[in-house]
Amino acid sequence: MTKGTTGAAPQGDPPLIGVTTYLEAARWGVWVREAALLPASYVRSVERAGGVPVLLPPTASLSGVPGLVRRLDGLLLTGGPDVEPSLYGAEPHAETGEPQPQRDRFELALLRAALDAGLPFLAICRGLQVLNVARGGTLIQHLPEAVGHSGHGPGPGKVGAHRVRISPTSGVGKILGEAADVPTYHHQAVHRLGEGLTAVAWTEDQVVEAVEVQGHRFGLGVQWHPEDGDDPRLFEALVAESAGR
Repeated sequence: MTKGTTGAAPQGDPPLIGVTTYLEAARWGVWVREAALLPASYVRSVERAGGVPVLLPPTASLSGVPGLVRRLDGLLLTGGPDVEPSLYGAEPHAETGEPQPQRDRFELALLRAALDAGLPFLAICRGLQVLNVARGGTLIQHLPEAVGHSGHGPGPGKVGAHRVRISPTSGVGKILGEAADVPTYHHQAVHRLGEGLTAVAWTEDQVVEAVEVQGHRFGLGVQWHPEDGDDPRLFEALVAESAGR
């Protein structure tokens, strides 16, 4: 089998893992310009797991997205700003961040193409939220208000930690076991679960912390930030599945 028909890299070649990026104003040297950027921890996590990261900026034109997906072996949807509430039929909460329509449109199209193609993917934090919205689900826009504490996101620039309980028969459970201590930073979460998704991990306060796509070869979303921790197993599983191993 060759890449482009199965989504798996040719035998012996490391798989190409598409990694979504931010589109933000950034400063380097004497310049301040709009830039496609990404925390290096995502790139390093893919590399350490044996994959080749390919950065995917949120392009304005979506016509090439299906062809892009056919050229990838796997996909990593990264964290980032809040998803535009109108995309799931809600009015914005006072604590919801400024929308980024171009990134929302691009990542929704990218994820839907990946689902159609059966491409292995791991969706992290915002990525899980994009997945849930893509399947018709809704989001809790400000989690501290819903659960009564800020333990899921300890503050700007700080990564917290908490324990998650995992369904042992799920794909995530087979990778991580029945429980894990995970790095966390988020203020939104799944409210109504999207069609064809199964919740497979939860915190003590019953916030959904991981979901899986029913019937998909490897379609996982986690609410925490494994790229900021020292457990490489989710990235290793993504790369192995993307390589067809």
